[in-house]
Amino acid sequence: MAGDVVQDWFEIKFVKSWPKDQIVELYKAGGWWLEHYSADSVDNLIKGSFAFAVAVERASRRAVGMGRAISDGTSDAWLQDIVVLKEFRGRGIGRAIVAKLLDHCLSNGLVWVGLVAEPGSKRLYEPLGFEALPGEPMVHRRKPDVRV
Repeated sequence: MAGDVVQDWFEIKFVKSWPKDQIVELYKAGGWWLEHYSADSVDNLIKGSFAFAVAVERASRRAVGMGRAISDGTSDAWLQDIVVLKEFRGRGIGRAIVAKLLDHCLSNGLVWVGLVAEPGSKRLYEPLGFEALPGEPMVHRRKPDVRV
């Protein structure tokens, strides 16, 4: 695909599908996969994203990192689920994923791109132009046994 980031040993690709087991492994590496989640939801998660990027180790064709942008495609976007497998961290993969997603958003006319990041990870994103917003983000999480 045009615009893919290619390094000597890995490449960043936008995808519309990817083997579910590899995506689940990445979500588990981020600590975001709960036991009651179904791997069957992975296809919809990827397809429903404005952009879904995977970092692929060239030799094995295995996804070693991922990230996604969620957007209406008109005004703004959020980057989230940025994760790299532990044994591949510290090699610039996460930064390459974020840069590719950010470029995609900006080149599609979006003017505001937020980032959902783990506490203490600001230093990874500030060199790419991200800055902290005042206040604290809020979230509502549905409990697995609660129906709305």
